[in-house]
Amino acid sequence: MKPAPTALRDQLRHLGPGFILSAAIVGSGELIATTALGAKAGFITFWVILVSCFVKVALQLEFGKNAIYSGLPSMQSLNRLPGLRLGRGHWTIWLWLSLQTLKVLQVGGIVGGVALVLNMAFPAVPVSIWAVLSAASAGLLIYGGQYGWVERGSLLMIILFTALILLSLFLLQRTDYAISGAELADGLTFSLPPATVGVAIAAFGITGVGGDEIMYYTYWCIEKGYAAYVGPYEESPAWTERARGWIRVMTLDALCSMVVYTTVTAAFYLLGASLLHEEGSIPEGYAMVETLSRLFTVSLGPGARVAFMIGAFFVLYSTLFTATASWSRIFADAFGQLGWLNFHDVTARQKALATLSWAFPAIWCLLFLFIELPVQMILLGGAATSVLLLVVVWGALQFRYRQLPPSLKPSVAYDIWLWLSILSILAVSVYGVWQIAL
Repeated sequence: MKPAPTALRDQLRHLGPGFILSAAIVGSGELIATTALGAKAGFITFWVILVSCFVKVALQLEFGKNAIYSGLPSMQSLNRLPGLRLGRGHWTIWLWLSLQTLKVLQVGGIVGGVALVLNMAFPAVPVSIWAVLSAASAGLLIYGGQYGWVERGSLLMIILFTALILLSLFLLQRTDYAISGAELADGLTFSLPPATVGVAIAAFGITGVGGDEIMYYTYWCIEKGYAAYVGPYEESPAWTERARGWIRVMTLDALCSMVVYTTVTAAFYLLGASLLHEEGSIPEGYAMVETLSRLFTVSLGPGARVAFMIGAFFVLYSTLFTATASWSRIFADAFGQLGWLNFHDVTARQKALATLSWAFPAIWCLLFLFIELPVQMILLGGAATSVLLLVVVWGALQFRYRQLPPSLKPSVAYDIWLWLSILSILAVSVYGVWQIAL
């Protein structure tokens, strides 16, 4: 146990879980779907991207706080909530597990995306070979890897893809597709023409932190040491001071990660709005990557295409890298809660993490090689993510109003932010169901 730093410089040294989260968030959704939305709607709905990335962080903070004051990651926290149980597992764990059948397809699509981008760069090597190499490398990098290695690897990829995508946007300003101040101003007017409502709803659903990342965040907060620094709960001013201090550090970590993924998401949106909107022809799926890279080649030469392709690779591979680390942890925890392994036994847990770090990339790769429809695989996983967000909302409400120690009660402004996040997600979910029913 130790008190949290109070100086900003010292707090920055304790950041880290957000790096892993940023690397996970900026994946196929931002690279493909966000770019496509910009191409369809133009600049007018740019503000939706920014609001979406900001508003959902409150749910992430609620899960992070719960991990800090309870010392429990997501699966263990959910399994201690009241409600229906099937065997040893709470209903939320069984629902989460059932949704993973679609989520497996989604990450399989990510493996395919990495392979396709590499094949664009090196067409002499078949896509299937790139898929095997991509999956194997993820397993090799994560196998036996402790928290520090995952954090450093995520940070390196964040620096690379952020720099390269921002460079692409900067180079764009030297072409006929340059973005004007007036166009940016149009995107920040908070107007929403009727024809763009569907696009805006889709943008809100796919951008920013998702249900998966929120649940993963608790594991990284615990492995970083936040909960250990606070210590077991006790009714004392010293414990409350430590808890509040480390929650402030965690909040800074979450906000810094939000700045990163918002910046990259906004850059992809602006690329689509500038390069493709006026053409009116919107390429689908990973054809978007090839189309954008060709446009950069035409306007700026081969060098710009190389920069964009490298950035696209690291955006996708960072998701594969962090998914391997996150899936192995959350599944091992879930299996422990269901009684399938002893998660609290260090040897058994490490063996499970090592096995799953190889097993999941192999499964994802095989699914891609068998189905060979990466975009459809990702979309199916995205549907599961929408349902998972509702589980996260329910869990966050339980944590805030039934489990939070009275001494850690947040400000009114925070509660407003939390409820704004919850209501926004519920509104999007209702709209999505209504659209499907029509």
